[in-house]
Amino acid sequence: RADLVRVSLIAAVHAPSAIIMLTMIVCLLGRIHHCMRAIGIGERALESMMLRATERETFGKKLAQHDTVIAEIAHSRMEIDQARQLVLKTADMIDRVGPKGALKEIAMVKVIVPNTCLKVIDRAIQLYGAGGLNADVELPMMWAAMRALRIADGPDAVHTAQIGRLELRRVKEIRERVAKRGQAKDLGALDEVAS
Repeated sequence: RADLVRVSLIAAVHAPSAIIMLTMIVCLLGRIHHCMRAIGIGERALESMMLRATERETFGKKLAQHDTVIAEIAHSRMEIDQARQLVLKTADMIDRVGPKGALKEIAMVKVIVPNTCLKVIDRAIQLYGAGGLNADVELPMMWAAMRALRIADGPDAVHTAQIGRLELRRVKEIRERVAKRGQAKDLGALDEVAS
């Protein structure tokens, strides 16, 4: 709670907007922290999936010998690593250009990371079958935590709209670059979308 925060009188009188800015920065960094923790949960779900795949047999062979299961494990690995790289890029941008300069990347990790982890967890639950919904395995708790993170960080639609608006701000720069290449044809539709 903000009313439990202590600030020196000089700081409070001198720069109240700095206090608000500091609070915003801490909140933004907390979101990145949640994303890093979510990546860890995704990794645990993938590990659980691989353990199950190497233990359970169907149709006379281990699940890990079925091409579809191998593909699900591979997709999970690729998606987790993509999400991790975006989190690292976002953290680097926050360090280099500040939270305001990294607004698009912050919004992207808020959408991509929980959704990616939910997909991985869902795949792991599928490999366990009905047992994947049992309280004896941690997968249902992981799924609930990731679903809650999507709500806690705000609806995906809001972040997606923000990403789209920030991208559309680049239209003028894109138009100039295309014009320099001599490929400017009928780009009037871009202006209509951007306005």
